[in-house]
Amino acid sequence: MMKDADIMWFRDPFPHFHDDGDFQLACDYYRGDPVDQNNLANTGFTYVKSNKKTTKFYKFWFDSRLTYPGLHDQDVFNKIKFDPFIRHIGLKIRFLDTTFFGGFCEPSRDFDKVCTMHANCCGGLENKVHDIRIMLQDWRNYTQMLGNNQTAMVRPVSWTVPQLCKIVI
Repeated sequence: MMKDADIMWFRDPFPHFHDDGDFQLACDYYRGDPVDQNNLANTGFTYVKSNKKTTKFYKFWFDSRLTYPGLHDQDVFNKIKFDPFIRHIGLKIRFLDTTFFGGFCEPSRDFDKVCTMHANCCGGLENKVHDIRIMLQDWRNYTQMLGNNQTAMVRPVSWTVPQLCKIVI
């Protein structure tokens, strides 16, 4: 598993990975279907099975930087995910649902299900740190509410982020 440093873990994500996926990754925007290649992938959070297909894919991805000079690895991925080579090697890419793997681009709306939240779509370190602190306070408020035997049904909870973070894609 690979992840960026700006991802907060709230629950064990492993039950929400796809059994049939070789290469699984979070999304900035999720379209409701884990195999829809039009999901806008975020390579900051990936779960990868070690096998020949993923090894070939990583080499292809690395080499593709030459085809797309100047692009960030995530932008290169979003280009090559449509390449016929993916089908040729039999790689099964699965995109992770933002219900469980949310972020500032598309926050999980269900505190009872969210596993991780990514401070994505955010420009500027100070903005990111500010909003991560708020995100953690939102989580504390939620867990304190649960400790008082209240449920989200009685008292709806929602993220108050992003605030300073602006959508940067």
